[in-house]
Amino acid sequence: MDIKDILSRVDHTLLTQTATWEEIKAICDEGIRYRTASVCIPPSYVKRAKDYTGEKLNVCTVIGFPNGYNTTEVKAFETAEAIQNGADEIDMVINIGNLKEGNDKAVRNEIARLKGICGKRILKVIIETCLLTEEEKIRMCHIVTEAGADFIKTSTGFSKAGATREDIRLFREHIGKNVFMKAAGGIRSLQDAEEFIALGCARLGTSAIVKIVKQEEHSGY
Repeated sequence: MDIKDILSRVDHTLLTQTATWEEIKAICDEGIRYRTASVCIPPSYVKRAKDYTGEKLNVCTVIGFPNGYNTTEVKAFETAEAIQNGADEIDMVINIGNLKEGNDKAVRNEIARLKGICGKRILKVIIETCLLTEEEKIRMCHIVTEAGADFIKTSTGFSKAGATREDIRLFREHIGKNVFMKAAGGIRSLQDAEEFIALGCARLGTSAIVKIVKQEEHSGY
């Protein structure tokens, strides 16, 4: 697979608690240079990043991250503020407790509320697959579809595991035709990237792919 095709699907990600503006600026520079789909960064840096990159790069940020148990009102405010600050894409975390107690309506309504705020901007829904049963994952495929979100996303990268091929295959069987898939967490090689893309992922959340490409360039790639 062409490396440019892989990079065009990468949300170049830096979400560590210790991230500084200099580090965020560096991944923005990399995102522009390697033409990644976006950079995915903490909400506190969105305005500075968008002012810095302008229209040269999509800026993505996270909502209710990483645990998802903020109230819907808080997530709605976070989303509106992020968009006001220039965010082009939003990755939200569901309320996992609501899902586990069977309150699918609350989960669906929250996603729909945030999609309404996003409008034409992309909304990706992080369901944290490593904490869910297969039945819960299937329910989330239906909920995400019904709520009108653009993507279903596997993981935050902050829990006990990340994306698996099995989960992407499960998504593919149960999501609606207008929902795309994003794999995130544990994508550390070009082979990983190629395999997830081959399974149908339109986006990959990772910091490793750009690093690999840079290393290959330095070694004569």
